[in-house]
Amino acid sequence: METHFSKEQLKDKDNKSSEKIFRKCVHCGFCNATCPTYQLLGDELDGPRGRIYLIKDMLEKNKPANERIVKHIDRCLSCYSCMTTCPSGVNYMHLIDHGRSHIEKTYKRPFGDRLIRSFLSKTLSKSINFKIVSILTQFIKPFRFFFPKKIREMIALMPRTFSKTTLPKMRVYQVKNRKKPVARVALLTGCVQKVVSPQINEATIRLLNRHGIEVVVPKGINCCGSLNHHLGKNDLANKDFKKNISIWYEEYLNNGLDAIISNTSGCGTTLKDYGFIFRSDDNFKKKAKKISELTKDIAEYLDEKVKLNFIAKSANAKKYKIAYHSACSMQHGQKIHKEPI
Repeated sequence: METHFSKEQLKDKDNKSSEKIFRKCVHCGFCNATCPTYQLLGDELDGPRGRIYLIKDMLEKNKPANERIVKHIDRCLSCYSCMTTCPSGVNYMHLIDHGRSHIEKTYKRPFGDRLIRSFLSKTLSKSINFKIVSILTQFIKPFRFFFPKKIREMIALMPRTFSKTTLPKMRVYQVKNRKKPVARVALLTGCVQKVVSPQINEATIRLLNRHGIEVVVPKGINCCGSLNHHLGKNDLANKDFKKNISIWYEEYLNNGLDAIISNTSGCGTTLKDYGFIFRSDDNFKKKAKKISELTKDIAEYLDEKVKLNFIAKSANAKKYKIAYHSACSMQHGQKIHKEPI
């Protein structure tokens, strides 16, 4: 793809990176074949190729986003299926993130949209806020028909009950019946997940402990920053990014870490991108690069580093057929296709 950025524009690190990505695109359209929004809507601008043109036009001409551009960019699900399909290696993830950031800076959304996006930013990124809002929502549900359709749908999605935790809240989950752990890892427990499905984190801790791996959950880490990052709210996202990087890097230096484990593939995709995000930050690029290198999805870590100790079953034990769905962010964001099968 031909580009026309000026030398002055290319002094900006994001423009410089995006320009290199634009130049890889050969307009082949393979990406549209696996894009869910293009398949559903059939509009060129609702596929990766069309969105790339929209983003390129905004950035090259340094023009503000308009309602038409925002509509098509907002419809992107960030499944990144196009990145697996693309024969030219176009990093669509970095382009769509740049486009969203530009929209946030240059486009004033309708008041209702700004309110909802601000609400999501403050609620979903902090587990305590999400739990409080979920509880309060139960009192609002009987009156939800008074609200606009979009709010009614959000109210319907809020959980009614919360799973009980079975493990005590600790900073370090030590290995029992072993003098020295075989490895030491940090676990990202997340924001919404630890409220809605705490059993996922607990199962991860128990599994790692059972295989001789010590698990540390450093205080101060809540959200990975993905939510605000995908909303284009760079200042808020970078605040979370820098806090996480600082805490994990200090733990790595002082006590040692063999890996940082993520059991939510969307979060893991963002953690692995910290190095790129802070590539030009002299204070954080070295730390961010190390954190990205240490990050492993739990399935990836178990496959590479752990010899799983399956419990022997008797000949008459019941057998199960299990269907496994690999998340799009796992397959296309992190390029993990084989594990854990």
